[in-house]
Amino acid sequence: MQLELNEQQKMIQKMVREFAEKEIAPVASELDKKAKYPTEILKKMAKLGLLGAIIPQEYGGAGLDTISYTIIIEEISKKCASTGVITSVHNSLVSWPIMKYGNEEQKKKYLPILARGEKIGAFAGTEPNAGSDLGAMQTTAELKGDKYIINGNKTFITSGSKAGVLIVFAVTDKSLGSKGISAFIVENTMKGFKVGDTFEKMGINANHVTELIFEDMEVPKENLLGKEGEGFKIALSALDGGRIGIAAQAVGIAQAALEESIEYSKQRQQFGRPIAKFQAIQWMLADMATRIEAARQLVYKAAYAKDHKQGRYSKEAAMAKLFASETAMDAVIKAVQIHGGYGYTKEYTVERLFRDAKITEIYEGTSEVQRLVIANSLLK
Repeated sequence: MQLELNEQQKMIQKMVREFAEKEIAPVASELDKKAKYPTEILKKMAKLGLLGAIIPQEYGGAGLDTISYTIIIEEISKKCASTGVITSVHNSLVSWPIMKYGNEEQKKKYLPILARGEKIGAFAGTEPNAGSDLGAMQTTAELKGDKYIINGNKTFITSGSKAGVLIVFAVTDKSLGSKGISAFIVENTMKGFKVGDTFEKMGINANHVTELIFEDMEVPKENLLGKEGEGFKIALSALDGGRIGIAAQAVGIAQAALEESIEYSKQRQQFGRPIAKFQAIQWMLADMATRIEAARQLVYKAAYAKDHKQGRYSKEAAMAKLFASETAMDAVIKAVQIHGGYGYTKEYTVERLFRDAKITEIYEGTSEVQRLVIANSLLK
């Protein structure tokens, strides 16, 4: 694996960075304060091909490699973590499973729509009593004639109220445990699909996270993704890729915290000189920069493994997600400390970064789950 980005990756980085600076940065604070979903930003991103980043060109996507994709997520997340996670879920947890497990008819029907951003994607796995333990889900799907009838509810669903295409997991055979879970491609217009409450959250406020309720929801038989009983496998493999996306999001948040801290420390005067001249501040900045670079390289390594490794890349993805998310938290804590009292006010960006960072240690597998994945890989 090359440690330097290639020319195409550098070009993508420059393009997305300029887009994020021009289109996202000026409105990010307002989106957070008003909990406003970034619909207009997503439309502009779709025109640039960012919503179809990993979708093959034959289905209308950009067909980019996974390192390029992580660059996109990092640069978007630097300016708005909410938009970053929406983009990550849309690509990693919805488009990718259809690419990997969908039949040709499903690919032709849904991938171009997702690539163009005509519909946003959502991943519906978590339930009130099935978070880290997806095998405990209780939503059921029963085949009746040419349709599956799905009953149950999901929770903490990113873009739940905005998504038009969702990957929904439900139990088709209770006697088989996790091997009785199946995956379905669901449209929000299907009969029996309902959106429940929208959660008020600490951070990533522009990302609308909701409950979903299925009451005799009718899903055509041809919308089964993969085979019956493959849902748990599909969910775990999708989450491997999703964790790389969240790791990239965490790196973006951390990098933003570092850049804000450098700028502030050069301007803030105490005891007759900029606080950047004080060793205590310099050491915090040095530690932040070192950890961020290490996290970024772990993300790139996991992305490379996704594209080149035979079989699963669970360990690499878990390592990247674990280290990057904890790096993000370390960075935002230091950033608020460097900003002092101002860092605790909504006047400065680091306050939002602080609130946004915490969720990266929780969703798509908590830090504890990542450690279990890594340990299990080591102890095989």
